[in-house]
Amino acid sequence: MKTTIKWIIYTLLAMGIIAVVSWWSIGPDRRALLIELPKNNDVLFWTQKQRDVGFRVLDQFSWLVNTREILPSNKVKELAVGDELVINDDVDRFFTEQRLSGAIILHKGKIRFERYSLGHSPDARWTSFSVAKSFTSSLVGIALKEGHIESLNDSVSKYIIGLKGSAYDDVTIEQLLTMTSGVDWNEDYYDPNSDVAMFNSHQAENGLPTIVSYMRNLKRANPPGEKWHYSTGETNLIGILVERATGRNLSDYLTEKIWQPYGMENKATWVLGADGNEISGCCIQASLRDFARYGLFILDGGRIEGQSILPNDWISKATSSQTDIGTDDGRGYGYQWWTFEDGSFTARGIFGQTIFIDPKRELVIAFNGNWPTATDADLDRKRFTFIDSVQSAIDLQQNP
Repeated sequence: MKTTIKWIIYTLLAMGIIAVVSWWSIGPDRRALLIELPKNNDVLFWTQKQRDVGFRVLDQFSWLVNTREILPSNKVKELAVGDELVINDDVDRFFTEQRLSGAIILHKGKIRFERYSLGHSPDARWTSFSVAKSFTSSLVGIALKEGHIESLNDSVSKYIIGLKGSAYDDVTIEQLLTMTSGVDWNEDYYDPNSDVAMFNSHQAENGLPTIVSYMRNLKRANPPGEKWHYSTGETNLIGILVERATGRNLSDYLTEKIWQPYGMENKATWVLGADGNEISGCCIQASLRDFARYGLFILDGGRIEGQSILPNDWISKATSSQTDIGTDDGRGYGYQWWTFEDGSFTARGIFGQTIFIDPKRELVIAFNGNWPTATDADLDRKRFTFIDSVQSAIDLQQNP
């Protein structure tokens, strides 16, 4: 008996020593990361320190989220380095104020500016939030060109059978893309009882995908096509629609059609919902350079090796205003892209994620960061003031 007790004590001591040695062997940076790492996946309600860590390792810990890989190309699209762009703005202040983890500016395909912070680096991934909506939009365009989707005027429930009998019977694919379905949805990022906070924890009925089971029970607020209302749920349905139409999961489809053929350098990941489907309105994790390469793909007209993989008019429609969003500043909404009167457009995600594209100047700007709150009108205004400074610098260089 005494021998057994001694053996147990020695074993516990040995395990303790091993644990301490292992803890110290991972180094101070990794220890600090693990200490701050969130213990749940309620991303909207993490502290700022938890987000600083979580946004760069979201796909590395299974208790946070499950993801599917988007595999890199074996023929990387190299980004040449051009002359550094002289920007008439306090860049250091801008980085601190915006809490940026990274910023990159491409002009005519060349890197004119690139900087990282918050422990981020060129090859590391950062989560994108609603920037992923614009990727999902491109997959719809590809599926349309390939004939998997017959028409954007088709009813959504033609492809998602589980929506039959719901408010979506009268909604077209195009109305989903422009967020004009008229179906009620609460996108309040600060309310734990909002639709955007609750949909993924919903208990699905009858074997339906979680988002389909959730959305089929929502009520109509306006006639279809009459009013724009921002809804991540709409984009999540678009992802299910693409999966049903193509027979492919979104990560594999993105890998096959864009990521590898266009020459993305690093592996990316896409967050999965509880049912194993990609949450298509959110959360592709990728390197900042690959986010910028996606901007180039769109700027190039969706062409790979000289051939567009999108319908002929897709880019012009997707990136120009298709609906009034109720502002008086010239902004609009296309097919999952925010649009401006001057022809520029942007993919955007909460907490400060952005891909900005200016076709006239052949300009792509990508930002990743961690704003103190999900949305911030003042930080948003200052971000576009900085973008104005970049555009002015480009104009000055081209017309000295």
